[in-house]
Amino acid sequence: MQLSNLKIAVVGAGYGGAAAAKALSLLGAQVDVYEQASRIREVGAGIGLRPATMDRFRQWGIFDAVAGVSSPSDYFEILDAEARPLLKEAWPGTDSYAEPTRTHLIHRGDFIDALLGVLPDGMLHLGHRLETVTDLGDRARLAFADGTSVEADLVVGADGIKSVVRRELFSDGEPVFSGEHAYRAVIDLADTHGMCPDDNLRMYIGRGTKVYLLPLRHRGQVSFDITALCPDDTWAPRITHADLLATVAGFDERIVAMTRDLDLGAVNVRAVYDIDPVDRWHTDSVVLVGDAAHSMLHHQGQGANSAIEDAGALADALRDASSVPEALAAYQATRKPVTDELQRISRQGWTEQEIDDVFPGQKPGAVAGNVGRRTP
Repeated sequence: MQLSNLKIAVVGAGYGGAAAAKALSLLGAQVDVYEQASRIREVGAGIGLRPATMDRFRQWGIFDAVAGVSSPSDYFEILDAEARPLLKEAWPGTDSYAEPTRTHLIHRGDFIDALLGVLPDGMLHLGHRLETVTDLGDRARLAFADGTSVEADLVVGADGIKSVVRRELFSDGEPVFSGEHAYRAVIDLADTHGMCPDDNLRMYIGRGTKVYLLPLRHRGQVSFDITALCPDDTWAPRITHADLLATVAGFDERIVAMTRDLDLGAVNVRAVYDIDPVDRWHTDSVVLVGDAAHSMLHHQGQGANSAIEDAGALADALRDASSVPEALAAYQATRKPVTDELQRISRQGWTEQEIDDVFPGQKPGAVAGNVGRRTP
C-alpha cells in the first residue's frame, strides 16, 4: 500500500483526532482534520497519561512537548471518606527506552494544546460541523453544515461520545447515563489544606461519592473532581453550592472545606455518560477511534489513554497492511477486546466493595501502604 498517496480525513480535533492526525501524517499520508468548534477549548480538569501513552509520544517525537506541561507521578492511592488508606498502588512503568517511562499528570487544556501544537500548519480546519458521512466503498464523503464536502480514501471518526460518524454508519445507540454527576474544578495547591504533598493521585470514596485530587504541580494547581450519585440525567445540569456540599457530607473536613471554598462559576458540571460496546468499528473506508468507538466512564482514567493507543494502533496497522480494509480489520482486532474490557471495568466504579474486583487479590485495607503491585 502506497501510504503517500492516501488521503485521510479525521473528524474531530480532540485527543483521539489530534493523535491520529499526528501518527498518520508521520506515515506520509495526506491528513486533514475537521473540527466543528470555531476554537478549541477543554474544561479545566486533570488527567493521567500512562507510560504506554507517553511511549507513543516518544515514538512520534512529541514526548518533550507533553512532558514539558505535565508532572511525572509514581503512584496513586485510594482512601475512604475519612482519609483512611485502602490501597496504595504504583503506576505500571515501561523500560522500552533508555530511561523508564512514568505516568504523567496533565491539565486537559495543556494536553490538547500540546497535541494540536505539533500538527503541521494548515492541517486543522475549524468550524466544520459534520452532518452526514457516505460510505462509497473504497472512499467516503463528508458533508458539513456550511455546505462544503470532502472525499477521502479513509475517514477517521474521532468525534466523541455523540459521534455523527458512529450514528450514521455503525450504531444508533444513544449515550447511556451512569446515574452520576461529575463536578470538576482546578484550584490552587495552597488551597488543598496539605492534602496534596506530592505528585500522586488520591481518590477518596464513600457514601456514593468519589473525590479525586490530581496534582498539577507544574502549574501550582490541583484538579479537584467530585463524582456523586444523582438521578438527574440532564447533560449539563444546574446545581447550587448546597447541592455540591451535600455530596461531600461526612467526608474529611479538609475536603468539605475545599468544596465550600469553590467558586461555583468555575466548576464544570456534567452528567456522566458512556456508550455500550459497538459491534463493528469500521467499513472498508471509515473507522472509529476514541470516545466515538468506546466512550467509557472515567473511574479507570483510561478515556484519553485509550484514544492515544487507538491512534497508535491504527497507524501501526496501516503501516503493516497491504490495503486499507486489511489495516482496519487488524486495528479493530487489536484494540476492541481491550476497550470492551475497560468499558466493563469502568462501569464498576470505585466503591469499597468493588476494589477487589478491579484489583484482584487486593482487598480494601489489606495493602494499605503497600506500593509496587502492578495494575491489571
